[in-house]
Amino acid sequence: MTEKKLLDTLDSFASRSVAAEFWLRDDDATEPTPALDHLLALSDRYAVPMTLAVIPEPTGETLAKKLESAEKIDVAVHGWAHRNHAGPEEKKRELGLHRRKDVVLGELQAGFEKLKNLHPNRFVPMLVPPWNRIDAEIVEGLPALGYRALSVYGPEKTAPLPLLNTHVDIIDWRGTRGGKDHDLLFAETAERMVVAEQGVRTTGILTHHLDHDESAWAFLDRLFSLTASHPGCRWRRTGSLIEEAV
Repeated sequence: MTEKKLLDTLDSFASRSVAAEFWLRDDDATEPTPALDHLLALSDRYAVPMTLAVIPEPTGETLAKKLESAEKIDVAVHGWAHRNHAGPEEKKRELGLHRRKDVVLGELQAGFEKLKNLHPNRFVPMLVPPWNRIDAEIVEGLPALGYRALSVYGPEKTAPLPLLNTHVDIIDWRGTRGGKDHDLLFAETAERMVVAEQGVRTTGILTHHLDHDESAWAFLDRLFSLTASHPGCRWRRTGSLIEEAV
């Protein structure tokens, strides 16, 4: 059974009356799509909260209206336009010093205000850098813009504001560009739970609904079915995690 390692870890937590904390971040939302409908339906079916990292420049009222009736959905800022400004030999980066610092910060302020106005009841003051990359000099300017948290991928490091990172990416970007092998994902999730407990941190699951294939959707469905009601874990909303971190 592919999920045995995760189930054993969940049972171990529960036997010690410990609940591992999970959260989910889904990137690149801009407008309603069938894939977004699928994601929202999964959230609703299992009562699992999610944070949509929304790209501010192209989004608008259509997405805001779509989310009006959605439960347990938060909205964070996903850069400005998700546009690469790095050179051809560099890794893609929107939030670097390839442009003037004030220009980059100006876009991040505009994105903050736009999404806060579009989603007043579900907006969280957290920045999700496109491609999970951001220069340190840009990070330093975030608190003055109202940002209270930053979310990238990988282990948390020291930063001028709290980090709420993701740690398990369900997409195989360097291979099939579809869902990763389920055995690997269940194992990664279990291993992160153990690491997180030692550091009193969460386990962040990263998804990209527009890139999901049948394997990715099947993994999410199974993950939620195993964890939604298990006493060894609980799914958290971003807003409350940020409040606890600041």
